[in-house]
Amino acid sequence: MGFIASLPRPGGNITGVLHYEATIIGKWLAMLREIAPHLTGAALLANPKVSSYQYFLRSAEATAPSLGIDLTDSPVQTAAGIERAIEELARRPNSGLILPPDASTIVHRDLIVALAARHRLPAVYALKTFVVAGGLMSYGTDQNDLFRLAASYVDRILRGDKPADLPVQAPTRFETTVNLKTAKALGLDVPAHLLVAADEVIE
Repeated sequence: MGFIASLPRPGGNITGVLHYEATIIGKWLAMLREIAPHLTGAALLANPKVSSYQYFLRSAEATAPSLGIDLTDSPVQTAAGIERAIEELARRPNSGLILPPDASTIVHRDLIVALAARHRLPAVYALKTFVVAGGLMSYGTDQNDLFRLAASYVDRILRGDKPADLPVQAPTRFETTVNLKTAKALGLDVPAHLLVAADEVIE
Protein backbone atom coordinates (compact mmCIF):
# COMPACT_ATOMS: atom_id res chain seq x y z
CA MET A 1 0.00 0.00 0.00
CA GLY A 2 3.06 2.24 -0.17
CA PHE A 3 3.48 3.04 3.52
CA ILE A 4 6.89 1.34 3.80
CA ALA A 5 9.75 0.44 1.47
CA SER A 6 9.77 -3.26 2.43
CA LEU A 7 8.88 -5.54 5.33
CA PRO A 8 12.51 -6.23 6.36
CA ARG A 9 13.53 -2.54 6.18
CA PRO A 10 10.58 -0.14 6.37
CA GLY A 11 12.90 2.81 5.71
CA GLY A 12 10.77 5.57 7.26
CA ASN A 13 8.89 6.40 10.42
CA ILE A 14 6.45 3.47 10.25
CA THR A 15 6.98 -0.07 11.48
CA GLY A 16 5.05 -2.56 13.59
CA VAL A 17 2.98 -5.69 13.13
CA LEU A 18 0.81 -6.64 10.17
CA HIS A 19 -2.79 -7.22 11.15
CA TYR A 20 -3.33 -9.59 8.21
CA GLU A 21 -1.42 -10.71 5.15
CA ALA A 22 -3.43 -10.69 1.93
CA THR A 23 -3.00 -14.45 1.44
CA ILE A 24 -5.31 -15.11 4.40
CA ILE A 25 -8.13 -14.64 1.88
CA GLY A 26 -7.34 -18.13 0.59
CA LYS A 27 -7.95 -19.58 4.05
CA TRP A 28 -11.29 -17.76 4.38
CA LEU A 29 -12.48 -18.96 0.98
CA ALA A 30 -11.36 -22.54 1.67
CA MET A 31 -13.22 -22.55 5.02
CA LEU A 32 -16.34 -21.31 3.27
CA ARG A 33 -16.17 -24.16 0.77
CA GLU A 34 -15.49 -26.71 3.52
CA ILE A 35 -18.55 -25.79 5.54
CA ALA A 36 -20.75 -25.21 2.47
CA PRO A 37 -19.52 -27.67 -0.22
CA HIS A 38 -22.34 -26.65 -2.58
CA LEU A 39 -21.11 -23.05 -2.62
CA THR A 40 -20.23 -21.61 -6.03
CA GLY A 41 -20.11 -17.87 -5.36
CA ALA A 42 -18.91 -15.46 -2.69
CA ALA A 43 -18.95 -11.73 -2.11
CA LEU A 44 -16.15 -9.71 -0.56
CA LEU A 45 -17.95 -7.15 1.60
CA ALA A 46 -15.82 -4.12 2.53
CA ASN A 47 -15.43 -0.37 2.21
CA PRO A 48 -13.58 0.54 -1.03
CA LYS A 49 -12.22 3.74 0.56
CA VAL A 50 -10.07 2.00 3.19
CA SER A 51 -6.43 1.43 2.28
CA SER A 52 -6.61 -2.36 2.60
CA TYR A 53 -9.53 -2.82 0.20
CA GLN A 54 -7.55 -3.41 -3.00
CA TYR A 55 -4.98 -5.40 -1.01
CA PHE A 56 -7.59 -8.01 -0.09
CA LEU A 57 -9.56 -7.79 -3.33
CA ARG A 58 -6.54 -8.61 -5.53
CA SER A 59 -5.75 -11.66 -3.40
CA ALA A 60 -9.37 -12.83 -3.46
CA GLU A 61 -9.61 -12.46 -7.25
CA ALA A 62 -6.40 -14.48 -7.65
CA THR A 63 -7.49 -17.27 -5.27
CA ALA A 64 -11.22 -17.77 -5.83
CA PRO A 65 -11.05 -19.45 -9.30
CA SER A 66 -8.79 -22.24 -8.01
CA LEU A 67 -11.52 -23.11 -5.47
CA GLY A 68 -14.29 -23.00 -8.05
CA ILE A 69 -15.75 -19.85 -6.53
CA ASP A 70 -17.14 -16.97 -8.57
CA LEU A 71 -16.06 -13.88 -6.62
CA THR A 72 -18.23 -10.77 -6.46
CA ASP A 73 -16.79 -7.44 -5.42
CA SER A 74 -19.35 -5.84 -3.04
CA PRO A 75 -18.10 -2.39 -2.03
CA VAL A 76 -20.15 -0.90 0.83
CA GLN A 77 -19.94 2.17 3.04
CA THR A 78 -23.32 2.54 4.75
CA ALA A 79 -25.97 0.39 6.42
CA ALA A 80 -28.22 0.85 3.38
CA GLY A 81 -25.41 -0.21 1.08
CA ILE A 82 -24.74 -3.31 3.17
CA GLU A 83 -28.40 -4.26 3.06
CA ARG A 84 -28.55 -3.85 -0.72
CA ALA A 85 -25.36 -5.85 -1.29
CA ILE A 86 -26.45 -8.77 0.89
CA GLU A 87 -29.95 -8.86 -0.56
CA GLU A 88 -28.46 -8.91 -4.07
CA LEU A 89 -26.11 -11.73 -3.10
CA ALA A 90 -29.00 -13.70 -1.58
CA ARG A 91 -30.70 -13.79 -4.98
CA ARG A 92 -27.80 -15.86 -6.32
CA PRO A 93 -28.02 -19.53 -5.32
CA ASN A 94 -25.18 -21.15 -3.38
CA SER A 95 -23.45 -17.95 -2.33
CA GLY A 96 -21.58 -16.87 0.78
CA LEU A 97 -19.85 -13.89 2.38
CA ILE A 98 -16.23 -13.01 3.16
CA LEU A 99 -15.59 -10.08 5.50
CA PRO A 100 -12.02 -8.81 5.86
CA PRO A 101 -11.27 -6.48 8.79
CA ASP A 102 -12.93 -3.13 8.07
CA ALA A 103 -14.17 -0.45 10.47
CA SER A 104 -17.20 0.19 8.25
CA THR A 105 -18.47 -3.37 8.58
CA ILE A 106 -17.48 -3.67 12.25
CA VAL A 107 -19.76 -0.71 13.03
CA HIS A 108 -22.62 -2.57 11.32
CA ARG A 109 -21.73 -5.99 12.75
CA ASP A 110 -25.18 -6.79 14.13
CA LEU A 111 -26.91 -5.78 10.89
CA ILE A 112 -24.59 -7.98 8.81
CA VAL A 113 -25.00 -10.99 11.12
CA ALA A 114 -28.80 -10.57 11.10
CA LEU A 115 -28.96 -10.25 7.30
CA ALA A 116 -26.73 -13.30 6.79
CA ALA A 117 -29.04 -15.29 9.08
CA ARG A 118 -32.22 -14.00 7.40
CA HIS A 119 -30.98 -14.90 3.93
CA ARG A 120 -29.29 -18.13 5.10
CA LEU A 121 -25.88 -17.09 3.82
CA PRO A 122 -22.77 -18.80 5.19
CA ALA A 123 -20.10 -16.25 6.11
CA VAL A 124 -16.48 -16.21 7.24
CA TYR A 125 -15.34 -13.23 9.27
CA ALA A 126 -11.88 -11.92 10.10
CA LEU A 127 -12.92 -11.08 13.65
CA LYS A 128 -14.23 -13.31 16.43
CA THR A 129 -16.66 -10.62 17.62
CA PHE A 130 -18.93 -11.37 14.62
CA VAL A 131 -19.21 -15.02 15.63
CA VAL A 132 -19.90 -14.15 19.26
CA ALA A 133 -22.74 -11.96 17.92
CA GLY A 134 -24.21 -14.91 15.99
CA GLY A 135 -22.07 -15.15 12.86
CA LEU A 136 -21.05 -18.54 11.48
CA MET A 137 -17.28 -18.67 11.86
CA SER A 138 -14.09 -16.64 11.93
CA TYR A 139 -10.40 -17.11 11.35
CA GLY A 140 -8.11 -14.30 12.36
CA THR A 141 -5.07 -13.09 14.17
CA ASP A 142 -4.79 -13.42 17.93
CA GLN A 143 -5.42 -9.80 18.90
CA ASN A 144 -3.79 -10.07 22.32
CA ASP A 145 -0.62 -11.42 20.72
CA LEU A 146 -0.55 -8.47 18.28
CA PHE A 147 -0.82 -6.01 21.15
CA ARG A 148 2.07 -7.71 22.96
CA LEU A 149 4.25 -7.56 19.84
CA ALA A 150 3.37 -3.89 19.29
CA ALA A 151 4.21 -3.07 22.91
CA SER A 152 7.67 -4.60 22.48
CA TYR A 153 8.28 -2.26 19.54
CA VAL A 154 7.12 0.77 21.52
CA ASP A 155 9.65 -0.19 24.19
CA ARG A 156 12.49 -0.52 21.68
CA ILE A 157 11.68 2.80 20.00
CA LEU A 158 11.51 4.61 23.35
CA ARG A 159 14.93 3.15 24.11
CA GLY A 160 16.35 4.65 20.92
CA ASP A 161 15.84 2.15 18.10
CA LYS A 162 14.77 3.70 14.79
CA PRO A 163 11.50 2.52 13.17
CA ALA A 164 13.28 2.46 9.81
CA ASP A 165 15.52 -0.35 11.06
CA LEU A 166 12.82 -2.48 12.74
CA PRO A 167 11.34 -5.06 10.36
CA VAL A 168 7.56 -5.19 10.09
CA GLN A 169 6.48 -8.46 11.68
CA ALA A 170 3.88 -10.82 10.28
CA PRO A 171 1.35 -12.34 12.69
CA THR A 172 2.15 -15.88 13.81
CA ARG A 173 -0.77 -16.78 16.04
CA PHE A 174 -4.29 -17.26 14.68
CA GLU A 175 -7.59 -18.37 16.17
CA THR A 176 -10.65 -20.10 14.74
CA THR A 177 -14.13 -19.66 16.19
CA VAL A 178 -17.19 -21.63 15.07
CA ASN A 179 -20.82 -21.04 16.06
CA LEU A 180 -22.58 -24.42 16.02
CA LYS A 181 -25.97 -22.89 16.76
CA THR A 182 -25.70 -20.73 13.64
CA ALA A 183 -24.46 -23.65 11.53
CA LYS A 184 -27.51 -25.67 12.59
CA ALA A 185 -29.86 -22.80 11.77
CA LEU A 186 -28.31 -22.58 8.30
CA GLY A 187 -28.62 -26.34 7.81
CA LEU A 188 -24.85 -26.82 7.60
CA ASP A 189 -22.80 -29.67 8.99
CA VAL A 190 -19.49 -28.48 10.40
CA PRO A 191 -16.68 -30.80 9.20
CA ALA A 192 -14.97 -32.65 12.03
CA HIS A 193 -11.54 -31.23 11.18
CA LEU A 194 -12.89 -27.67 11.49
CA LEU A 195 -14.23 -28.44 14.96
CA VAL A 196 -10.94 -30.01 15.99
CA ALA A 197 -9.01 -26.99 14.72
CA ALA A 198 -11.33 -24.49 16.41
CA ASP A 199 -9.97 -22.56 19.38
CA GLU A 200 -13.54 -21.86 20.49
CA VAL A 201 -16.85 -23.52 19.64
CA ILE A 202 -20.01 -21.60 20.52
CA GLU A 203 -22.99 -23.82 21.27
